[in-house]
Amino acid sequence: MTQSELVDRLMKKMPQKSRLDVELIVKVFFDSIVKALEKGDRVELRGFGSFYVKHRQPRVGCDPRTGKAINVDARYIPFFKAGKALNDHLNS
Repeated sequence: MTQSELVDRLMKKMPQKSRLDVELIVKVFFDSIVKALEKGDRVELRGFGSFYVKHRQPRVGCDPRTGKAINVDARYIPFFKAGKALNDHLNS
């Protein structure tokens, strides 16, 4: 599902809202998650799952084309862990 498809589905559930209002709601929702992750916070949506960030240490990797060793910089990686209710729903 794309973001515009999500907006379309929400518009069907909330016909009293304009498309611009629904797009703003979706944008604010996603921006809030991104800002929380930038601060290092964990975002937990009960029954759905949680978003969090892990720090990867710098390491020496391997270039798959040449086989030469390359340095991989440290970085932050976003993760999502599905909640129990989502897992149960998908596996029922």
